[in-house]
Amino acid sequence: MAALALRADGVYVDATFGRGGHSRAILARLGPAGRLIALDRDPHAVAAAGEIRDPRFSITHAPFSELAQVLDPQLARMGITQVQGLLADLGVSSPQIEDPARGFSFRAGGPLDMRMDPTRGVSAADWLATATEQQIREAIASYGEERFAKQVAKAIVDARAREPLLRTEQLAAVVAAAVRKRETRREAGKDPATRTFQALRILVNRELEEVALMLPQATARLAAGGRLAVISFHSLEDRLVKRFLRACSSDNLPADLPIRARDLPQPPLRLIGRALRASAAEVAANPRARSATLRVAERGTAALDPLILHRIEPDAWRS
Repeated sequence: MAALALRADGVYVDATFGRGGHSRAILARLGPAGRLIALDRDPHAVAAAGEIRDPRFSITHAPFSELAQVLDPQLARMGITQVQGLLADLGVSSPQIEDPARGFSFRAGGPLDMRMDPTRGVSAADWLATATEQQIREAIASYGEERFAKQVAKAIVDARAREPLLRTEQLAAVVAAAVRKRETRREAGKDPATRTFQALRILVNRELEEVALMLPQATARLAAGGRLAVISFHSLEDRLVKRFLRACSSDNLPADLPIRARDLPQPPLRLIGRALRASAAEVAANPRARSATLRVAERGTAALDPLILHRIEPDAWRS
């Protein structure tokens, strides 16, 4: 809340409603003229938002990669084009993990789905049924950063030849057997299936692509002085956010350029402080906060000049 520097009369966006913890905190700080626009790709989250009966609040069932098409019509009806702040709390939510029917957890048996929006896309089970061994290996190595991706991929292909992999407990057992044969020292308390499940979840939900598409849209819709606050939970998405914010807050110009700096387009963002991580007390109260990283940037006063739009195109900073 401090990072957003909330104004009582401001218009804010909660791009990841979840179960509404952030939205409720924002609404508690807004005055009668304030507004909060929320999004979530999970229909269960949108249904939960029905509990908030506040005329200052609205929610749309959509991924945040569709931020512009959700936000622009609503802002137009208010007679404005920009907002004072946007918050994105990335990754999977606790209710998604804790519901075995969603298929996110290797700790409980359930259908191998993993989709944040079960109405769209392909489930993890369907993808594993048709992907090649090389595709599975690349996904687990890239998105899970699993050292034994080759062995895990082969084990999955061998297992699906015997029977379809349709349940989370099936996949967890296959991965555990493949990893434990080779690894003698694991991170304390980490299940062997952790990295593979993370990889499949990121792939099925296109999580990195979603973030890459959302960040430029959010930046373009911030008013001068507006804040962008992003919470990430694993190194891949945090690296992506960090590179984006750096690209948009630096002029990246050679020192000997024969032109005055004030005559050049100014960077659209200014970094606010350093990355924040949960304190020991916060982690003790909420162990899932241990990997959370909050990064904050503020929109500059200069217009978003077309000459610097390349800085917020995904191909320029996400690789």
